[in-house]
Amino acid sequence: MKRKLVSALLVSTMAVTAFVGCGSAAEETTSDSAQTEATDDGASDTASSEDAVANLIAATDGTVNIDLWCSETEAYQKVMKELCDKFEAEYPDVDFNITLGAVSEADMKDRVLEDVEAAADVFVFPDDQLEALVKAGALNEVAAQYTYDMNETDTPATVDAGKYDGKQYGYPFTASNGYFLYYDKNQLSDEDVASWEALTAKAEELGKEVGCEVANGWYLYGWFQGAGCELTENEDQSNNCDWNSETGLAAAESLQSIASSKAFKSYGNDDLLANLNDGKVVAYVSGTWNVNAFSDAYGDGYAATKLPTFKVNGEDKQVASYSGYKFIGVNAYAENTGWSMLLAEYLSNAQSQEAVYEATGEGPSNTEALSKASSPALDALAAQSEFAQLQRVGGNYWSPAESLGKNILDGKVSQSVLDDAVAGITQPVED
Repeated sequence: MKRKLVSALLVSTMAVTAFVGCGSAAEETTSDSAQTEATDDGASDTASSEDAVANLIAATDGTVNIDLWCSETEAYQKVMKELCDKFEAEYPDVDFNITLGAVSEADMKDRVLEDVEAAADVFVFPDDQLEALVKAGALNEVAAQYTYDMNETDTPATVDAGKYDGKQYGYPFTASNGYFLYYDKNQLSDEDVASWEALTAKAEELGKEVGCEVANGWYLYGWFQGAGCELTENEDQSNNCDWNSETGLAAAESLQSIASSKAFKSYGNDDLLANLNDGKVVAYVSGTWNVNAFSDAYGDGYAATKLPTFKVNGEDKQVASYSGYKFIGVNAYAENTGWSMLLAEYLSNAQSQEAVYEATGEGPSNTEALSKASSPALDALAAQSEFAQLQRVGGNYWSPAESLGKNILDGKVSQSVLDDAVAGITQPVED
């Protein structure tokens, strides 16, 4: 891969940062690189990059300890361990001690912010957690890169989603953090999966299960957004929400009717996988993290598509969704900052993203790796992207949304229930 740094000035910045805690050689090695003038010549950029890495190696004394947190799923743990082993092999003269920890990406922000200084040096997180992590001082700014320029290698949308206040804080990792419908095409036709009304009717006929985790704000959002309602975040992280409007009430009543089908289930991920393995579930809303589970369960019937429509006031409405990206971040209190940033780069380069895709099915953000990726899941995600929005919502949304979802599942939809939900979602943020 072509090695390029944004400029020699950033090389020197990275070099200074890299050697914090690495030894006294830092002061000597960075003084020379700081004198280097910026150049647009590719060969010079490559040389500068290699010099920065060489300086880092020279300044390293003793064991380099790095804690890495990523998804708890077996596929993720396996591929990340393999990539870490390959990273270590790239630098045989350095003694690494890379420890892999299992933390759900949904919980990553909360785990890190429990004690930032004690949290992992490197961790994988979804884009909606970026702002809180930056504001808490938990992330190192990506002021320079050793081995690639993300502005040249990754999709612009992914790079931009890793910025806060104009500064880059995340290394682009995946561009498929959304959801769609998996289904068994040996049991369901294209017409069956086109609408929720048709899907539940067919599932009842088959004596099978279909569904969506309605009592989860991440999925519940799509039904109201698709109906024409709005949910937005304010600068103070409070929310605007009109789900208690006439349209919102109609959407909730329609969803309640669909969920009342004996075939409709609202499983959390663990229950979903258990029933999927038992052959009960023939269609379900999920994401690329479960691609292997659905592929194994459905065999040659494995298929995926955009979310079905549902009727609101007699009109077909496309269920919307959240979309997003995943990033690799470096802790602002990392024990070995330079090596942590170099590891983050390695784990997010084209070859690593391709390996992660092969292992987990998650779509790459790197354009080279993305060009080689093709699957029913990614095709479905692309089809759903027209109806997807980035998740930008204040923290007061989640608990009221969960309660609203439970009320819908329990058949308790009413104007007062929606009013209470919106009151909770839009409540002021406490200082």
